[in-house]
Amino acid sequence: MTKPKIAAKSPIQVSLEPGTHFWCACGQSNNQPFCDGSHRGTEFTPVMFKIEEKQDAWLCRCKQTGNKPYCDGTHNSL
Repeated sequence: MTKPKIAAKSPIQVSLEPGTHFWCACGQSNNQPFCDGSHRGTEFTPVMFKIEEKQDAWLCRCKQTGNKPYCDGTHNSL
C-alpha cells in the first residue's frame, strides 16, 4: 500500500454541522481536510464519519493519524 500525501504537518480546527462527512484519506484533495474526489483511480477511499450535534473538532491533515479523521498528534514526529 502506498502512503498518502501529507497535506500539512498540522491539524485544522473545523466547525462540523450534524450529518455525514467524508475526510480525505489520500491527501490529494483541494478541499482539505474533506474529500473532493481526488482519490479516484487510487487505492484510497475517504473516511465517512457522522456527527450528531454541531461541534468543533481538530481534523488530521498529515494523514498518518491512528484515530481517523481526528488528529492524534502524529504530525509532531514527521
